Amino acid sequence: MTIIKTQCCPVNGVPIIMRLTVDHAFWQLFESIYVNIVVKGFPFTLQMFCRSLKLASQQPFLKKSLCRSLATSVEGSFTADGKRIVTIIPGDGIGPEISRSVQQIFDADKVPIAWESVNVTPILKDGKTTIPEEALHSINRNKVALKGPLETPIGKGHVSLNLTLRRTFDLYANVRPCKSIVGYKTPFDNVNTVLIRENTEGEYSGIEHEVVDGVVQSIKLITEEACRRVATYAFEYAKSIGRKRVTVVHKATVQKLSDGLFLSVSLDISKKYPEIVVDDILLDRICLQIVQDPTQFNDTVMVMPNLYGDILSDLGAGLIGGLGLTPSGNIGQKASIFESVHGTAPDIAGKDLANPTALLLSSVMMLRHLKLNNHADNIERAVLKTIASGIARTGDLGGKATNSQFTQAVIDNLQQL
Repeated sequence: MTIIKTQCCPVNGVPIIMRLTVDHAFWQLFESIYVNIVVKGFPFTLQMFCRSLKLASQQPFLKKSLCRSLATSVEGSFTADGKRIVTIIPGDGIGPEISRSVQQIFDADKVPIAWESVNVTPILKDGKTTIPEEALHSINRNKVALKGPLETPIGKGHVSLNLTLRRTFDLYANVRPCKSIVGYKTPFDNVNTVLIRENTEGEYSGIEHEVVDGVVQSIKLITEEACRRVATYAFEYAKSIGRKRVTVVHKATVQKLSDGLFLSVSLDISKKYPEIVVDDILLDRICLQIVQDPTQFNDTVMVMPNLYGDILSDLGAGLIGGLGLTPSGNIGQKASIFESVHGTAPDIAGKDLANPTALLLSSVMMLRHLKLNNHADNIERAVLKTIASGIARTGDLGGKATNSQFTQAVIDNLQQL
């Protein structure tokens, strides 16, 4: 069976995989017949047949989503007085509070940004979860967004809005730096890792179905084009921050086709960057090594498939004090979204207790993306100084300060720079 067939997108000539989903559907059909008739001795019903073919209907979506290129853009919209317009998605739970903190601190530093606030409460359109047209138009127009945490139902309900945003705007690379904060005590005081996660495929492709009652099958989708794109971004990012090594994280010893493709494409891309050393490591091995001595990864940029990046990035956050201190940026060809990756914390929402650090540091990433480096440096220094002083730490950092008190302390430190 031909599992992959490469053709050109009729729009822009980008090589894409045209038959992958159909072949998967027929493979599932064969597998269902084999499991039920040969292994279990069950009769194969029309209902089972229809379930197995259901994925074929998703082919047009995949055709569109796999027409990709590497280029990112920081073009966007500006006000009449020259301020950059940035979409802000306050989010759920504590999201509006920490978003307000960011806006107040930006105002204090006179950052030339005008905010355009939008709501992304999910709506159903043609049976699919999507975000409101207003939010779509805003992000498409402004090209850059800052997002607070969004509530995601567990095991039921609408599709994760975080996944919906990544797919809608083709945010193919998730950048997750983890750096120790001077003055805040953790088991390690010199962590400085950078992880880049392929953000659109893998186990999070959303291709899953129930073969028969009680048997669920989920497809791990890996394409050469997506691997090539995120690997190239990893090497370019390493160059931009002065790192001389890229580490490919995988499980190609077990998933020889999918992770094998990711590894082989990454190694092929490395040939274009002779000044950068490339190595590879198994996922379980790096999980062991990074908790023993994270400094051995301080000189590299780690790149990996989607699920591995989701897990390993949270592990890295734990080394520096948690998700409340960790920034995140999602990079795409047409737009980029920077976000706090912690939860919505409904138990403290509206009580002025939330720590805005993660969203603040994500906004610093956003400012550097927009080449507003002086403002990025100012805000980063003020935030880190506030945490290091210990005077206005929020409850999650062992202090008693409110969100408002922390925000004001950052503003005070800004004014002293």
